Formats: sequence, structure tokens, C-alpha cells
Amino acid sequence: MVGFGDILVEVSRSGVVESRHYGSIAVVNRKGKLIASAGDPELVTFIRSAAKPIQAVPLVESGAADRFGFTPKELAVMTGSHSGEDIHTEAVRSILKKIGLDENSLLCGIHQPFSKEVQSSLALKGEKPGPVHNNCSGKHGAMLSLAVHLGYSIRNYTALEHPVQQIMLEEISYFTGVDKNRIRLGLDGCGVPVFGVSLLGMASAFSKLAWMDGLPEAKKEAVGRIVRAMQDYPEMVAGSDRLCTELFRNTGRKLVLKYGSEAVYCLGHLPSGVGIAIKVEDGSDRALGPVVIETLWKLGFLTYEELVKLRHFHRPQIRNHRGDPVGEVRPVVKLKKEI
Repeated sequence: MVGFGDILVEVSRSGVVESRHYGSIAVVNRKGKLIASAGDPELVTFIRSAAKPIQAVPLVESGAADRFGFTPKELAVMTGSHSGEDIHTEAVRSILKKIGLDENSLLCGIHQPFSKEVQSSLALKGEKPGPVHNNCSGKHGAMLSLAVHLGYSIRNYTALEHPVQQIMLEEISYFTGVDKNRIRLGLDGCGVPVFGVSLLGMASAFSKLAWMDGLPEAKKEAVGRIVRAMQDYPEMVAGSDRLCTELFRNTGRKLVLKYGSEAVYCLGHLPSGVGIAIKVEDGSDRALGPVVIETLWKLGFLTYEELVKLRHFHRPQIRNHRGDPVGEVRPVVKLKKEI
């Protein structure tokens, strides 16, 4: 192990390594036991948006999803870090309409949509993005729905002391196995609390999402609905030509997965119940595709045909301004098997 974890990715040009990305990986079995790792599997970092599938569980478990008639497509966007495409904004507006609100109720802030096409379209029409274009607007729609369902105020639903955020904290504690008083708290990019736990805790959480047998019946049913929604509507979890969406599309129904900002990525393998958490130390998203896919390949969770379909994420080419291929981003993941 070197300083900031192990070398996970090398970036080369004409055969010369120009850059390296370091990081850590934790892999746990369905009992939460560490079975493989790279770098420091006990590294504590913020789970960021990888928490979204977990944060959607109380919405379903409480009965709010049924009360408001949310579709699987809408449940999927609630777990997503979406690109702000029309399919995403329409779904979020539909969620808000069903609970009697509009996008002015969203306290997630505004940023340019991830989709370059949507950015260009808005500019051509002389329009500015709104809160609904925020990649976290689906999650915020879910939080508002839970507040309305339980009779809580919607005015300050993002505050840590708000009952909805306390429910979020309890849920993260349950799935990660970390006492809520030991979870590090921060403020996410969209203004809600964000949770700092170890990679081991994150991997354990996604193991529970994948292997539901140990969950109480109501929670098990809620998790099952959420995972199926993500698998059925992968375009709602991210967007066009994005890693989460393409992984769902090209791997059948054997994974549950979610990206988080600052290069966090969590996955669960449904057939085995194995959970995986990845953190690239420098926060670079360009390293994530190679690391995620290489890790899945080394664990035997991808077929060769699936690997080929995902090759442009696995070993992205570097091209110069004329479009000539001049190098590649190459995974060099070495998983240490734990005894």
C-alpha cells in the first residue's frame, strides 16, 4: 500500500505512464465479512449519492409510494443522479404534482444539467436550468413526499434536525451497520446531510441491498421494489451513455449499483450477496469506469461478452484534438484476498 491507497489506474500516452490514480476497495460477503480489498478498506469517506437507493427505502416502507401512486420509473429517478434530460425532469415534476407541490418546493439548488445536449437546448431557447434539472431533484422529491406523507413541514426538510433527515440517518446506520452517533456528518452538494462511513460499511450496505434474506419483511419488500425499479429503468438512475445506466443495461439483473460524487462507487451482486465499495482518492471520475469494471471482472461477476460491451468504460482511449488515439486509461487493480 502506498500513501493514498493502492494504484488502481494508470493513464498512458504512447506507452509512457503520465498519471496514476490511487484508491481503496472493500469487498464483503453476504455476512458482512471482508473477503477482498485494495488500499485501505476501512477508509472513512462520505458515501455521497451512492446512498440514494438506501434513502429511498423509507418512502416505500412507510406506504408513501403506494399512497401517492409512484411508478417504478419515478422510484428509479428518486435513486438517481440524473442528467437533467426530459425523461428525468418530467418524472420529477410528476412526483411533485402527485404530492401537491411544484419545483419551487425543491431546496436542492440549481446547476447546469449533466447532459451537454440539454445544456445546449436550454441555451438555444434562452432558458436557464431550474431546480428540477439538479441531478438530486429526484431524491429531494422523495424526501418531500415522505414529509407530506408523515405530516411534517416541507419548509426546512433539508435540515439535519428535520424528522425526514433523522429517518435518513437511521436508515444509513441500519444498512451500513454503523452506530448513528459514529457516522460523520457533512453537507452534500444539494444541501442535505451527507454521511461519512468506512468503505466496509458502504460495501455491507450494498450487500444488504443485494442479499435481502436477513431484512425484516417490510424492508425486504421495499428494497426489492427499489432494486427492480433501478434495473427496469436504468436510464432514470443516470442518463445517456453514463456508467450506472450502461452497467444496468448490459449485465442483466444481477447488480444493484450507484455512483457518488468525488469518485465513490458502490455495488451489490444479487446472486452472491457480495457488496463492493470503491473510492478513488483524488476524486477523479475518469478512473471510476476502469476500476469498477475491472473489479467486477476480477471477482467473476462479468462475462466476457459483457466486458466487451462495456469496453469503452473499461479501457477508455485518449484522443488528441484531431481525434487520433494517443493513449488509454488502464485499470491495474490488484485485489488482496482476505483469509
